Amino acid sequence: MLWDISAINGYAINASDGQLGTVSDLLFDDVRWIIRWLVVDTGIWLPGRKVLLPVSALCKPDAALRRFHVELNKQQVKDSPDIITDQPVSRQVEVHVYNYYGWDPYWGDSIFNLNAMATPLVRPPLSTPRDIVGTDADLNKGDPHLCSIAAVTGYHIHAIDGEIGHVEGFLVDDVGWNVRYFIVDTKNWWPGKRVLISPHSVRTIDWIDGLVHLDINRQIVRGSPPYDPSIALDRAYEDRYRMYYGTKWVAG
Repeated sequence: MLWDISAINGYAINASDGQLGTVSDLLFDDVRWIIRWLVVDTGIWLPGRKVLLPVSALCKPDAALRRFHVELNKQQVKDSPDIITDQPVSRQVEVHVYNYYGWDPYWGDSIFNLNAMATPLVRPPLSTPRDIVGTDADLNKGDPHLCSIAAVTGYHIHAIDGEIGHVEGFLVDDVGWNVRYFIVDTKNWWPGKRVLISPHSVRTIDWIDGLVHLDINRQIVRGSPPYDPSIALDRAYEDRYRMYYGTKWVAG
């Protein structure tokens, strides 16, 4: 099943002993195109505080009640490293969080690999967190490949021959948390038309100017199968998409 990831914003995060907060953002890796972290706003429980939780820590979402459960308690989250979410999140920050909880990071040689990110993990005991390592200088070095869903939403899309629209959202699968498609609004060129673009067609993301550069031209995008967000994405649509673009530009 594919999710419009913006629908997850505002989901409650419930620990074993009460609510931790709500999802305020998600961070994705623009090399492997996979969601890595949820940014959780702890609200009135810990005013002014936000924490990072890896998606692998989540149990299956309850869409009806708009919530996730995590196998943590509130004290563990309260004692976790502070994260300044309006600055780039670095690899060192990620190590900080993983070390605290006693989990192996996703880039290490362990069972916590790319496939394991898709399911609830078998976690080591959390009663004695590891010592936090790293320096403040390290934490200020942002990872250029860890991107905010909230920040990229609204970025202008540039084909190889000019602008074609803006990022309206993301479709993510609920098995591996892979970013399968960008939802692109092309209303300034073709009124009322939305299309899906595979991350495989993205050449670069320009953080300074807020642009997503593609390796395809505007005419190819214009001819894409139209996307209607009110209709569930089915196999027939994806078959048409694959037939149109071929395998090179299709994720999954």
